[in-house]
Amino acid sequence: MLNRLLPAQIDNRYRGHKLALWLLYPITFLNLVIDLVSIFSADGGAQSADGIPLDTFSAAAARAVVGVAAYLGLADLVLVVFSVLALVRYRAMVPLIYLVIVIEFLAHKGIGLMKPIARTGDTHGGLVTLGLFALSVLGLVLSLTGRDQAREA
Repeated sequence: MLNRLLPAQIDNRYRGHKLALWLLYPITFLNLVIDLVSIFSADGGAQSADGIPLDTFSAAAARAVVGVAAYLGLADLVLVVFSVLALVRYRAMVPLIYLVIVIEFLAHKGIGLMKPIARTGDTHGGLVTLGLFALSVLGLVLSLTGRDQAREA
């Protein structure tokens, strides 16, 4: 299993279950969309997707939150670039990409518990990211199983 997460050679030879490879395409695309919304939308997705009440903040505070959302979107865009590289050229990285996605989600939730943000109403952003997390966990498990598992042990 460790050989799949950290292969000796990062090449285009994918060793996991094919479904994990195919799941990474929509996960990567949806993460790209989320990152682009964070960077380019007027509210950075903070109010529309995450329910942060920007309209109750001062103008400077609202701009700061939107700016931070854009910075976070840019930071997450780096993971999308590595996901695309894994899908196109370095498929041996697919299990590691899944692991990083899962760890990033759990760390995000952990920080949210330590430093909660006041939100208003029901938001759809949490449901989307929860769905992406579930698919990523499934993808991680599938990428660690499949062909050549017995030979790698």
